[in-house]
Amino acid sequence: MLRIHQAIHEGTFPNAETLSLELEVSAKTVYRDFEFMRDRLDLPLEYDEVRHGYYYTQEVRSFPTLQITEGELFALLVAEKALQQYRGTSFERPLLSAFKKMAASLPETVSLNLADWEQTISFRTSAEPILNLEIFDLLAKATSQRERVVLTYRKPGRKHTECRTVDPYHLANVNGEWFLFAFDHLRRDIRTFVPARIKAVEKTGQRFVRPARFSLEQRLKDSFGVHAGCGEHQIRIQFNGLVADYIREKKWHPSQRLRELSDGGVELCLKLSSLVEIQRWILAWGGQAVVIEPPELAASVYQAAERIRRNQPARPARKK
Repeated sequence: MLRIHQAIHEGTFPNAETLSLELEVSAKTVYRDFEFMRDRLDLPLEYDEVRHGYYYTQEVRSFPTLQITEGELFALLVAEKALQQYRGTSFERPLLSAFKKMAASLPETVSLNLADWEQTISFRTSAEPILNLEIFDLLAKATSQRERVVLTYRKPGRKHTECRTVDPYHLANVNGEWFLFAFDHLRRDIRTFVPARIKAVEKTGQRFVRPARFSLEQRLKDSFGVHAGCGEHQIRIQFNGLVADYIREKKWHPSQRLRELSDGGVELCLKLSSLVEIQRWILAWGGQAVVIEPPELAASVYQAAERIRRNQPARPARKK
């Protein structure tokens, strides 16, 4: 709505179609914003049939101040605590700036005991990704400004780096890990890069147009993390009673279905495009999970478990 307000002030007579392209949202969403500005914020908003766009019938010097309830403020503070993972990244400064602006516009009557709240809610992560903040900042800017860049990248397990010219489409934090989804000009396809493995970023001075059909949600729809494959695998995994409650308590994937077992265990059914990440996840359950199908997943889990067993040093004999 702030962008709509700015466009109207610029005298461009914006409409839902033009703004939906600029803001990458649906025209229906923009229509709802127009209605909210007119009906809830009482802005003098009218549609010009000749110019096919909206304008103010009276002077509006600034956008209406933010109105917020105590409950909304509390939810906002909880969200701020959840943003700890962005500390030190290029997102930290604009996030803090946004919170300060919202705080400055709040009515004085809204208050909370922050000292008590600080002791009651927190967010923790067991493994924090190590990022080169300078490189991460360059990636974030190149992605937002749609600038083609050259990455000096090291694949996992490789000692040497290679140069990859890419169009950075999207930076995403998936399960606490950062990933860059970019069009790789060498592979002529979209590839996933881990920022921690990028040793340098070089600007090319060239711009790119991100395809309208690109959707990260669609790309990862059938993945178990960030690895999107081309297959279609029906997964069935049975968990024994020791860990069944942990499975029931989370939504692991949008396609999941649960079936209760007579022994107190539970069967988890999924539809995935790749088996790479699900194999690692099954192994993490330490033998409390059994793959029913597909056979190739069961075989890969068995082989991986065998390698783990062979690589473990022999246990010394216990002293009597």
